[in-house]
Amino acid sequence: MSEQTASPNSSQSPTQIGIALLGLALSFLMMWGANGISSEAGYAGVGPNFLPWVVAIFLAACSAWLLWEALTGGYRHMPEASGAESADWHAFAWVSAGVLANAALINVAGFVLSCALCFVLAVRGLRVSQGEAAGNLSQTLKDCVLGFLIAAPVFWLFTLFLSINLPNLTGTPWL
Repeated sequence: MSEQTASPNSSQSPTQIGIALLGLALSFLMMWGANGISSEAGYAGVGPNFLPWVVAIFLAACSAWLLWEALTGGYRHMPEASGAESADWHAFAWVSAGVLANAALINVAGFVLSCALCFVLAVRGLRVSQGEAAGNLSQTLKDCVLGFLIAAPVFWLFTLFLSINLPNLTGTPWL
């Protein structure tokens, strides 16, 4: 692998600086919003504002690190970027269709079936992104079974063991 040598005046630095400043502004906005959430301790002594503060601080730290890297010359020792020169829009469309179908159908078809469908469409998109055929009927049926075998135990874990209600199809804790 060859290493990139970026100079402080490289074309990436202004982009990195802009993204870092945007991240810092967003983190401070999140901190301001988290400040307005009640800190009254809930379960295990953690209040509802704990997670927003964690996310805001982590975003601020990452943004500050990016800003420091950009101001000192960018990421100088990174390997050359791999992958295609442009986005694979067909693969993106398949994966996006899976996520959007899951969001649209989860309350209608239930968690298991909507997540299985999301899995099938996302796997098809990942195959397309690798230059493979999207899949024939046999492969699609295998993907459906595998999606169900992944989604069903997750559903059961949440509903039966953690007592978290997820949308279901039959009104029972089994599907």
